[in-house]
Amino acid sequence: MSGRSERVRGKLSYAEAIREALDIAMDRDERVVLMGEDIGVYGGAFQVTGDLFGKYGPERVIDTPISELGGAGVAIGAAMTGLRPVFEFQFSDFAALAMEQIVNQAAKLRYMLGGAVSVPVVMRFPAGSGTGAAAQHSQSIEAWLGHVPGLKVVQPSTPEDAKGLLLSAIEDPDPVMIFEHKLLYKTKGHVPRGHYETPIGEAALRRIGHSLTIVATSIMARKSLSAAEELARQGIHADVIDLRSIRPIDRETVLASVRKTGRLMCVYEGVKTLGIGAEISAMVAESDAFDFLEAPIVRLGGAECPIPYNPELEKSVVPQEPDILEAARNLVQGRI
Repeated sequence: MSGRSERVRGKLSYAEAIREALDIAMDRDERVVLMGEDIGVYGGAFQVTGDLFGKYGPERVIDTPISELGGAGVAIGAAMTGLRPVFEFQFSDFAALAMEQIVNQAAKLRYMLGGAVSVPVVMRFPAGSGTGAAAQHSQSIEAWLGHVPGLKVVQPSTPEDAKGLLLSAIEDPDPVMIFEHKLLYKTKGHVPRGHYETPIGEAALRRIGHSLTIVATSIMARKSLSAAEELARQGIHADVIDLRSIRPIDRETVLASVRKTGRLMCVYEGVKTLGIGAEISAMVAESDAFDFLEAPIVRLGGAECPIPYNPELEKSVVPQEPDILEAARNLVQGRI
């Protein structure tokens, strides 16, 4: 055995893979510091930073005050002075409190100062529904930040990518926003040992088919892959593309698949209107791949409402595997 296969070991959880990435980055580079609310002794709202406080101490694992605006501002300032901060929000929803710093400072400073400075800050956002946390703690807001030039936005769906994309983000000279779905933290998968980087801006083709293309993000990539296995038993074979990065988007992987299958379905948890599926649809419509389409493009996104607290209502407002199955069958069978 040699190369990559030699470095694969037993399964790690998504949260453990993130913690390992942070540990590796901090061990390799003293400029890497962690910041966030309750990430020290407590180990983070979702226990992701774990025991890193004990290993690296309070000067490198920094508990910030309960102020997202202030904490994000400190992280951005630290990045400008030569550190490589990783700032953790307790919930992605709380980014709303720090939008001034993220959108008007981190995203724009390199441009406004003519390239004289860079802002190598990473911001981690526990995101998404499914934990009964209701309307103010369950949103999928990646499209908000994906709209902003100057930011990079990624959504790992596997433990391997959670580690690899985080390590890439820490090395990146520009701000990188990482959205980690809360339901994925306990999921397990094979994770290579040591340091490796998953390139930002490259999608992963998780399954090969010819009947339709399913482009999905975050936890929806996993649900789409599971749905595709059932579809295959019914004679419908899907290309399943895990987008992984929504800014930048891997345009060529998506277009090549659509040219092959002639059908496109976009699956994402964020609200359907103005979501990532609209961008993917427009990208295809504005390319030569449009001429290969045999049916209208389908977007399967979240409902036009806040996330409910009730568990059954919560499930009903974001796509689930039966919804993906039904929409894919309808698309392939011409019932849309």
